[in-house]
Amino acid sequence: MANKQLTIEELVVQARQIRRLIIQMIAQAGSGHPGGSLSAADLITALYFNVLRFNPGVPQWPDRDRFHMSKGHCCPLWYAVLAQAGYFPQEKLFTLRQFGSILQGHPDRKTPGVESASGSLGQGLSIALGMSLAAKVDKKDYRVYVLLGDGEVQEGNVWEAAMACGHFACGNLCAILDFNGCQIDGRCQDIMGIEPLAAKWQAFGWHVIEINGHDMQQILAAYAQAKTIKNKPTMIIARTVKGKGVSFMEGVVGFHGRAPTPEEAQRALKELA
Repeated sequence: MANKQLTIEELVVQARQIRRLIIQMIAQAGSGHPGGSLSAADLITALYFNVLRFNPGVPQWPDRDRFHMSKGHCCPLWYAVLAQAGYFPQEKLFTLRQFGSILQGHPDRKTPGVESASGSLGQGLSIALGMSLAAKVDKKDYRVYVLLGDGEVQEGNVWEAAMACGHFACGNLCAILDFNGCQIDGRCQDIMGIEPLAAKWQAFGWHVIEINGHDMQQILAAYAQAKTIKNKPTMIIARTVKGKGVSFMEGVVGFHGRAPTPEEAQRALKELA
């Protein structure tokens, strides 16, 4: 089944609600990764509520599109989106990181809607490649989407997979790079420079689209353009802001893996009201 498509205005409202849920669930857990979850919220909201083909009532529907979150530490975003999409009740979100919960600190397949476990960075593009090739072998028309982090693309395995995706002309594969400029140890450019990113992906045989990752119109246009590319994989380089939507988290490396205090959570929720 195709999910109901939201308008740009509805997507903006949905993304704000997703951000509120991210803050609430991480604050409740007392641990988690708000910065990168907030930075990619617009990208994944648009994907699930305007682009992706799925059926929450039948999570393993064979013709569903596939999504894999390679930067698995940002799973609070994914969980919030899955709950809003109907995969499980919203109250489950507040069991994040609890013993026995279906929502662990990194995704695994016990969570409805999660295709594959993730956590160790650099492996997700290879998983998406496997899904893409499986669709070709099985003569299925589903598409595969994968979210990468910019710190993650410092990993060598990413570039091995990038080379293979180009070689096998994976036109059904779309990677999204959450380029917020930060990783756990600091600014990406200070730890290990990754530019010029567009030229690198093009050299590996990819179609590259560069966008503002918080502009819904640009996001939707990029996803639409990716569907028209048949003979090569697509990389959407989305320029984003770490901690987007919460003023005191925006661009702050420290909120990569630190939960907000109760007081900070209330301040954040007021800003996101």
